[in-house]
Amino acid sequence: MTLNLPMCDLNATGGDMSEEEMHQAIDAIKQRMGDDLIILGHHYQRDSIVQHADLLGDSFLLSRMASESKAENIVFCGVHFMAESADILSRDEQKVSLPNLRAGCSMADMANLEQVEDCWQQLIPGLGLSDPITRADQNAPAEESESYLVPVTYMNSSAELKSFVGAHGGIVCTSSNAAGILDWAFDKAGPNGKVLFFPDQHLGRNTGLAMGLQEDEMAIWSPDDFPDWDALKKSRIILWHGYCSVHRRFNTGQIEALREQDPEALVVVHPECTREVVDASDAVGSTEFIKRYVEEAPSGSRIGVGTEINMVKRLNDQHPGKEIECLDPMVCPCSTMYMIHPTYLLDVLQRIEAGEEANRIIVPEEIAENAKTALDRMLSIPV
Repeated sequence: MTLNLPMCDLNATGGDMSEEEMHQAIDAIKQRMGDDLIILGHHYQRDSIVQHADLLGDSFLLSRMASESKAENIVFCGVHFMAESADILSRDEQKVSLPNLRAGCSMADMANLEQVEDCWQQLIPGLGLSDPITRADQNAPAEESESYLVPVTYMNSSAELKSFVGAHGGIVCTSSNAAGILDWAFDKAGPNGKVLFFPDQHLGRNTGLAMGLQEDEMAIWSPDDFPDWDALKKSRIILWHGYCSVHRRFNTGQIEALREQDPEALVVVHPECTREVVDASDAVGSTEFIKRYVEEAPSGSRIGVGTEINMVKRLNDQHPGKEIECLDPMVCPCSTMYMIHPTYLLDVLQRIEAGEEANRIIVPEEIAENAKTALDRMLSIPV
C-alpha cells in the first residue's frame, strides 16, 4: 500500500549532474543523515545502487535487519512487495521508502487478492475441506479426522495476500525455508488435507519433489482455466500458475552447452527455475545459497548460474580466481528491479532529508496485523 505521492522524474533531479556527481551527492546525504538512514539493496540491483547499500541481501533478510537497526528512515532498493514486508516488520517510528513506486514484481502480480479469494471459495467446498479459520487454535496440528486447506504464500507476494494467509491459519515462505514451511503446513492440514501454494508454481513443485512427493500429488490452479477436479482431489499441493519471467528463461540446453565446453563445470540455479533445469543442475537454492555456493567452490572453478544477471556479474567480479557466468548470456536484468536508478535514489534521499515522506510505503494496520501473523509463524519454523 502506498501514499499517493508524486513519481520521481528522471529529468527533474540530477539532470545536469554527471554520474560521479550523483554518487557524491548520495554519499553526502548518507553522511549527513548518519544513523537516521539505512539503505537496503537486493542482490539483483545494479552495481551503481549496490555501492550505496548499507546492507545487501535477499528481501526477507533485509527486512529483518532493517527493523533491528536504529534508523528512522529505511530506503529499500528493491521492489514493492519487499518494501511492504519491511514496513510490516519495522517499528512504528520507522518509515520505509521505495525509490521508484513503479518497481513491482511480475510474479507477485500473477496472484491478487480477488483471484485467491475466488480460488479459496471454490476449493473449500469442491474438495470437502475445512478452512483453518474455523479452528480455535490455528497453529495446532490437525486431528486425524480433520482435513484443512492451508494457504502458503511465497515472500514474493503482496501484503494483502500475506494478510489473507495470516487470517486463514497459513504461513509465508522463502526460497530457503520452503521445505520446513511445507512440513508445517502438511501438519496443520492433516493426512487428507491440502496446501494451496502461491504464486510461484516452480518453487512449490521443486520443493515438493525434493521432499518425496510425486508429480501427480501436485496440481496446477489457474484462475483463467476450468479446474481439473480429478487432479486437484489427488493432490497434496495445489500450485498457483505463477512464475518468474527471468528464471523461466533458463533451460537444459544451456546447461548441456556449458558442460560440452567444460565437463568439469558446476551448475547452480534458483528454485524458481523449472523442474527440468533444477534436475539437471548440481545445486539449487536461494540467492543467499547461490552466493555461498560460489564463495565455497574451489579456486579455478567454472560455474554456470541460473539467476538474475546483475548478481551473476557481481559474483564473477568478486571472485577473480573463478569463472562465474550466467547460463543464458542473453538474459536481461529483472526489468522491475532495474527501475531503481541512482537518479531515483538521489531524489528520494533529497526529499527525505528535507523532511518529506518521499515515496513512503504504508501497509494499513488491518492488513499488516494478519500479514505479520503469517510472517511470525514463518519465523517460528527452524530453517
